[in-house]
Amino acid sequence: MQASIPSVNVVAGLIFRQNRLLICQRHRAGSFPLKWEFPGGKVETGETDLEALRRELREELAIESLDARLAFQHEHAYGAGPRVALRFYSVREFAGEPRNLVFEQISWVALSALKNFDFLEGDRLLVARLASAQGREILAR
Repeated sequence: MQASIPSVNVVAGLIFRQNRLLICQRHRAGSFPLKWEFPGGKVETGETDLEALRRELREELAIESLDARLAFQHEHAYGAGPRVALRFYSVREFAGEPRNLVFEQISWVALSALKNFDFLEGDRLLVARLASAQGREILAR
């Protein structure tokens, strides 16, 4: 009998301003090197999604999330690895100016340009939707 594959809860922030979305490139020395993603990470035991999002944005970008709302969610399986429950939050308000603390680079891009970046597999469904006509609707939820 095969053991069940663990599931990992992950939150990510969609930070949109001046018609551009903040995307981040994973470090070349880490897992999934140089893939693009949205800032965020694993929800730790005892944390709510919003607590995890606040912690991750503080650690990765030196900003404080003040208002975030669930915009999109789905599950993704990475081959033989764990299933990932991805929850993307539209960060409506934050304090501070995003600074790159852990990534190879960060970039503000137009929604229509998202398809030009090599995103993590788990983010691609959302990226396709954000780059489509419904992109702004997802961010406005």
